[in-house]
Amino acid sequence: QVQVVESGGGLVQAGGSLRLSCTVSGLTFDDYAMGWFRQATGNEREAVSCINWNGERTYYDDAVKGRFTISRDNSKNTLYLQMASLKPEDTAIYFCEANVGLGTGYCDRRANGYWGQGTQVTVSS
Repeated sequence: QVQVVESGGGLVQAGGSLRLSCTVSGLTFDDYAMGWFRQATGNEREAVSCINWNGERTYYDDAVKGRFTISRDNSKNTLYLQMASLKPEDTAIYFCEANVGLGTGYCDRRANGYWGQGTQVTVSS
């Protein structure tokens, strides 16, 4: 059974930083491209950042480029998202997803992806 567990969310002031973590079990972690998605209240889930199996290819949404950094540690089955210079518009539930479609200029969810319960990030102004 695949388990995806996100952690690291919280309440932070604008301009602050947070690091999200996502630990995956039940699958061969380095077989999969991974991604972070977020969903704000009333909005659809959107891709934030994705990374291929070995970390050599990444995708960032324009809204987070230069502020967020995605990384992975395959020895620990863990995905990270370092978030800096946070803005109130970054407020959302952040979801980690395994088995995403990653290409040049895009990152998509797949029907057979795996995701967790999410972690809330709230940025106050």
